[in-house]
Formats: sequence, C-alpha cells, structure tokens
Amino acid sequence: MTERFRDVSPEDAELEPILDGLFAEYAARYGDYFSRDAEVEQTEWYLAPQGLFIVLERDGAIIATGAYKPYDEQTAEIKRIWTDKTLRQQGLAGRVVAELERRARLAGYVQMYLTTGFRQPEAVRLYLSQGYQPQFDLDRDPEEYSRPPFDGRLRFTKALALPVLSKSA
Repeated sequence: MTERFRDVSPEDAELEPILDGLFAEYAARYGDYFSRDAEVEQTEWYLAPQGLFIVLERDGAIIATGAYKPYDEQTAEIKRIWTDKTLRQQGLAGRVVAELERRARLAGYVQMYLTTGFRQPEAVRLYLSQGYQPQFDLDRDPEEYSRPPFDGRLRFTKALALPVLSKSA
C-alpha cells in the first residue's frame, strides 16, 4: 500500500466527482442554507505560490483532499477538506490538514484560518484535535449559529509554529 500527497489544480477533471460529492454532502446537511451567499471561487487562489490544492492518494486512488487559499498576507484559509466515505475515522483528514499547514508555513504564512458549518460536529472535533482555536463558544448549541446575527460558519484560527533554526558554531 503506497500513499502520497500530490499537488493538483482544482480544475483537474479527476476532482470533479469528488468536489461534486463534497457539495452534495453539504447540500444534504444544510439544504440551501449557504447558497444565498455562495462565494465565488477563483482557480488561481489555489495555485502556488499563494495557494495549494492537494490530494492524498493510496495506490493511485484519491482518498482525501484539502486546499488553502490566501485569507490575508499572513494567513492561509483551509478549504475543501474531504475524505472518502469508506475510509473515514482513520486520521486521513488530520494528515491532510497537517500537510496543508506544513506547506503554508513553507509558503511564508504564519497563521491558518478556516470555517466549518454548524452541522459538522466531526469537523469541529478534527480542528480542535489539530490545535485550532475556536472563535465561537463551544458550549453553545451549534444550531444557534445558524440564526442572526450569525452566518452559520464556525471559525477557527491557528498560529503556525516557526521552524526551529539550529545554532551552529
């Protein structure tokens, strides 16, 4: 069993069924809740040097995806975290997030930002387990974040550790 990360363009045809499935999963959870303010995505946001879209492959098959795009000059925003439904609960999404962080650090980012929806408790657990700081009250019923003045998005941030430089004599 061989696994590897590979950089891709979000427009690659091989991603189309995966992204369609991801958005179908969102629709199943939220209906048209987020469609009223759907963001316009630009491919170049996810391309080097400012962005990145990766897949995790096992024996040549895509088993997980993730991306980041610039949020501001010092912050990368994580997007498109997906794991094959048959392979969930195996730590794959955590590996993708860790790789995105590593690559963002190499690209010069010092902080990560992300949002997840109010009906994705498994995503909240993932980001908390990866050291992300919630920018919302964890003790509040997540459904409350679907009503004004909130927009349904649960926000997280994480400062990226700077690489340790060795001192040479």
